[in-house]
Amino acid sequence: MKVYVTDREGKEHELEATEDWTLMEIIREGGLPILAQCGGSCACATCHVYIDPAWKAKLPEPSEEEVGMLDGAFEVTEDSRLSCQIPFTKDLDGLKVTLAPGSV
Repeated sequence: MKVYVTDREGKEHELEATEDWTLMEIIREGGLPILAQCGGSCACATCHVYIDPAWKAKLPEPSEEEVGMLDGAFEVTEDSRLSCQIPFTKDLDGLKVTLAPGSV
């Protein structure tokens, strides 16, 4: 399974994805620069990513906690999500995301 992550310089990286890991863990394991300061407990917004619009409907809705954390993030858009809050499943094979600025 794969995830395609565009870095802050605009280069796309193909990462191996592991089912039941969070998107944050996959990005980190792939060696891309994502701070994820709280380690995935939805206590910061340093794993902020933009979801490709074609994939948004396939993701679970963000929790109130995630929405609250995004309120304090930089450059939030309608495509913003916290990657620590997205569990990877086989249905997300091929998911495309972009690292948000300021999350390193």
